[in-house]
Amino acid sequence: MTAKRPPNASSDSGTRRALARARDGKTLDPGEAAILLRARGDDLDALLAHASRVRDAGLEAAGRPGVITYSRKVFIPLTRLCRDRCGYCTFATAPHKLPAAFLSPDEVLEIARQGAAMGCKEALFTLGDRPEDRWHQAREWLDAHGYDDTLSYVRAMAIRVLEETGLLPHLNPGVLTWKDLQRLKPVAPSMGMMLETTSRRLFSEKGEAHYGSPDKDPDVRLRVLEDAGRSSVPFTTGLLIGIGETIEERAESIFAIRRVAREYGGIQEVIVQNFRAKPDTAMRGMPDADLHELAATIAVTRLVLGPKVRVQAPPNLIGEEYALMLRAGIDDWGGVSPLTPDHVNPERPWPQIDDLAARTAATGFTLRERLTIYPEYVLAGEPWLDPRLTEHVAALSDPATGLAREDAVLRGRPWQEPDGGLGGLVTGGRADLHTAVDAEGRTGDRRADFDSVYGDWDALRERLPGTRSHHTVRADVREALRQAEADPARLTDEQALTLLDLAGDQSGAGADDAGLEELCRIADGLRREAVGDDVTYVVNRNINFTNVCYTGCRFCAFAQRRTDADAYTLSLSEVADRAQEAWEAGATEVCMQGGIHPDLPGTAYFDIARAVKERCPEIHVHAFSPMEVVNGASRTNLSVEEWLHAAREAGVDSLPGTAAEILDDDVRWVLTKGKLPTREWIEVITTAHRVGIPTTSTMMYGHVDTHEHWVRHIRLIRSIQEETGGFSEFVLLPFVHHSAPIYLAGISRPGPTARENRAVHALARIMLHGAIRNIQCSWVKLRDDLCRDVLAGGVNDLGGTLMEETISRMAGSENGSYKTISEIAAMVAPTGRPLRQRTTSYGRPGEERAEAARRSDGVCQSVRGPLLTVSPVSRPPVTS
Repeated sequence: MTAKRPPNASSDSGTRRALARARDGKTLDPGEAAILLRARGDDLDALLAHASRVRDAGLEAAGRPGVITYSRKVFIPLTRLCRDRCGYCTFATAPHKLPAAFLSPDEVLEIARQGAAMGCKEALFTLGDRPEDRWHQAREWLDAHGYDDTLSYVRAMAIRVLEETGLLPHLNPGVLTWKDLQRLKPVAPSMGMMLETTSRRLFSEKGEAHYGSPDKDPDVRLRVLEDAGRSSVPFTTGLLIGIGETIEERAESIFAIRRVAREYGGIQEVIVQNFRAKPDTAMRGMPDADLHELAATIAVTRLVLGPKVRVQAPPNLIGEEYALMLRAGIDDWGGVSPLTPDHVNPERPWPQIDDLAARTAATGFTLRERLTIYPEYVLAGEPWLDPRLTEHVAALSDPATGLAREDAVLRGRPWQEPDGGLGGLVTGGRADLHTAVDAEGRTGDRRADFDSVYGDWDALRERLPGTRSHHTVRADVREALRQAEADPARLTDEQALTLLDLAGDQSGAGADDAGLEELCRIADGLRREAVGDDVTYVVNRNINFTNVCYTGCRFCAFAQRRTDADAYTLSLSEVADRAQEAWEAGATEVCMQGGIHPDLPGTAYFDIARAVKERCPEIHVHAFSPMEVVNGASRTNLSVEEWLHAAREAGVDSLPGTAAEILDDDVRWVLTKGKLPTREWIEVITTAHRVGIPTTSTMMYGHVDTHEHWVRHIRLIRSIQEETGGFSEFVLLPFVHHSAPIYLAGISRPGPTARENRAVHALARIMLHGAIRNIQCSWVKLRDDLCRDVLAGGVNDLGGTLMEETISRMAGSENGSYKTISEIAAMVAPTGRPLRQRTTSYGRPGEERAEAARRSDGVCQSVRGPLLTVSPVSRPPVTS
């Protein structure tokens, strides 16, 4: 239909300009979007034409010109209880109005089976947010049926539906944390949550639509969208218009979705839904959103989000205006059920699918069925689709288009690995990378999916933390130095920043070398007071059991796609062989970490630890970063504490406190797309300490961070140590930039300066004095002369001989992948300090271990080839 001009409507200059920019394909700003949201009459007709053109270009680029999609689904209202109190909702209700707090497993499966019999392929799980937090009946039902929380039941039912019916779950459980997304991704090809609006007014002001609903905080909901993108979950979101938001607030909401979609690429569709007043709700007297207003919102959404994002309007809420919505730029009708009602809008029945196809065809389009996961993500596969779901999706999808197969046969398929453990994990690849990286280097300077796996580089630049001028007035340097020496525990953050600023900026401007020397002298005095003069090291071996990873850490040059030339995965026997070689060379420790391989079961970590302990019962297993712990816990559906107990029983003795980088999410979300947030890192570390597993602590610095971030990070590490006492050391890891993706993309700086390295090592000693005794530098990342410099400024430990250090070498470190004891001794000799071999816990190794290490010079033969006669060097006294 042609939109009629309302009385007194006229085009003003602002509207004409905004329409011209839309016509010419220029990027709209929020102000122009707000103007176009008000378009009516001829202006609306022009707006719809521009939006249609953008939609058509997107469908052409996707390889399905003229195709409008829908999903044939069943609606599973797992629970209608909710802790929120939205003023327009009839879905949420009270326990006394329900026969039970949750649908039973039999009821869930009956709905799913009936849907499968009618050709449905999607099982839409809809439920209220965390009802157990408000309703004791929900808590009691979960307890009685053996579920820790609502999401545990959601996960269990999704698996049952996959295994017993073959339908693909789409989960709408409301607000999810990053860790929740890790738990649920392996059981659902897609998930969703309506943003609705970014209006804080509607959330915070009494009487408004979202007042009293904790899960409708716009910041919280935006964080869910971001975490879903970081977790590579194909995600559905959308707007609910007409609930009291202003036009300007509506425009802001569209741009908020655009930002997330650009940065992460995970917004698979945006629903633009019109408010419909319902009886027996607080907003029953509100007028319904006008359908021309809906069309304008759809069109502006299309123009702002561009041709790649799919835009949907629910067909049961638009009356007869199918053609108007298609003109507005939609390319999807959403889920349509031949079986179940729309439980959120029960008064509005779904159209018959044949009728929907006819109405779509009447406007010149073809209706095609899709799956709950959109075709683009089906075709992309990893990292968007968990391998546990690959066969389920492949059984229902056309391999050429990613759309639903018309001849698909619905039947249940096993979900979990049948063999458990490593199961059918494919091992092999460039397993000699640990030695070849020194002789031959990496195959290329970047992985093959550089342009997609890390998100949108241009959008990322907008996230960069602000830089601070070194001319900012700081505390008095002399007073800060006096405080550091007299009472380091009382050093303020402002004083700490003043001391870091002695290093100057990246160019050296503002450096105070005399002040820096004094800072290092003070730190070295505190080192002597805390641990004496010994320089310690451990004979150990790094074993990185796989480098296949899709987490998207932008600083990491180690991670590879499974098909990349440098990719590899070790078998259990290869891991054990390397541990045995290390033991024979005198090692007391193996340090084991790997990429987050999508095929790796959560129990594989236990298998790896057991394999090492079975071969070398006395070796210390220092293994699995907090990211790996969360990955393992998510994949086994165990709590972090339960998983850690199981890991300790399998042979894990301590955890590396890596994956910390900078413990500030503003920095983390620039450094990494999908790694765990700060709060999750803290949870893993403090839980490990609580169950008796010690850890190290680390900081990787000198990339997109500032000195303020360094100070806050060290302060946080100290606060954790004061609470738990579980850190054995603090390890400073300067950023190695050469092959780091974030540097190749032109976003990060090329690592810290030499002065900054000296200053931050010294400051760490000062700020952690009385809490963490051991401060370690990384010879892999620092030259020998810089190691000596920081040894003269508070450092007492050099880490290990390592035997194979691949991660930093892949990033371009030029300091080798191992150091023999002789080389370490030669490095330390000019300092005149004694060198001492240690254990992981800083004890002294037994004589048998020390003698084996002396014979091998601390490095196994397979790593460095035939043992060469070590030339005598001038070395400090070595004690064992």
